[in-house]
Amino acid sequence: MTSRLIKGGWQLAGGHGSVEEAAAIADMFAYAEAGITTFDCADIYTGVEAMIGRFLAQWRAHHGAQAPQIRVNTKCVPDLDLLPSLRRADLERTIDRSLRRLGVERLDLVQFHWWDYALGDPVQAAVHLDAMRREGKIAALGVTNTDVPHLQAILDAGVPIVAHQVQCSLLDRRALGPMRALCERHGISLLAYGALAGGFLHERWLGAPAPEEPLENRSLVKYKLIIDEWGGWEPFQTLLRALQQVAQAHATSIGAVAIRWVLDQPAVGAAIVGSRDAKHLPGTLAALTLALSDAERATLAGALGDAPGPTGDVYSLEREKGGRHAAIMRYGLNRMATD
Repeated sequence: MTSRLIKGGWQLAGGHGSVEEAAAIADMFAYAEAGITTFDCADIYTGVEAMIGRFLAQWRAHHGAQAPQIRVNTKCVPDLDLLPSLRRADLERTIDRSLRRLGVERLDLVQFHWWDYALGDPVQAAVHLDAMRREGKIAALGVTNTDVPHLQAILDAGVPIVAHQVQCSLLDRRALGPMRALCERHGISLLAYGALAGGFLHERWLGAPAPEEPLENRSLVKYKLIIDEWGGWEPFQTLLRALQQVAQAHATSIGAVAIRWVLDQPAVGAAIVGSRDAKHLPGTLAALTLALSDAERATLAGALGDAPGPTGDVYSLEREKGGRHAAIMRYGLNRMATD
């Protein structure tokens, strides 16, 4: 069973600074022992699947036969230039590599991503993955960053999708329109990443000037672009003030309120929290017991005001060739990771 909070792995990958593995694994223990027993990673997150595999081995060795079950959600992200000629054998090599890295006999959840719908056949690729599910290599299938027409096409092909990992936050509500309606009709759980906007939904940014480039890491670059699309830095300050007002009423943090808002959205099954270490764990856990009143939800809705975006379907901005959002993407990481 997926925990309502999921420990994300993107910030342990390249582009976010150095990672000390022993400390990272100790943090994984802290999250798991606090009840966050679902971990998210991807075949293209450099080194992360293998690191989680070593954590799983240590977890089992530490707890023995009574070890609480850890669920690992990974992804299948074929390289952009491989899409036109993608074969089942290519996908199977990726799945087999994830099995080896994680040290498991079956992957709990594989979330499928397709960079460019003008290339190749994403529906056929999903069908190939479903064949591997039926053969026992994969327990369940999901998608990530898939738009409404292509998710519908995959479902129409008979592929049983149980989860869709999407960006969703107070700043990015693209998944809460037609995508949410489609997922609700088919019993698909939204797994929301970006609930904290890469750390921007935090007290440290309240009253602070907009950060200047170059930003510290890829996560800040990504979510600063989302703030710009949403309405800009000054309206963002209004939202932070509203979040602080609600947080103070509950003696909690802006981050906890932001996560709770996401968890309260229809069809959202879990929020993925991608902190690099466990120092924010108590504040993260506070989101699970926080109950927002109707008046507090209205306060947040008022702070959202007429913020224009981001608009469109899920991941549509990120797919725009030559666009600002696409500029931070890395399209060939699978080829680079051959272990």
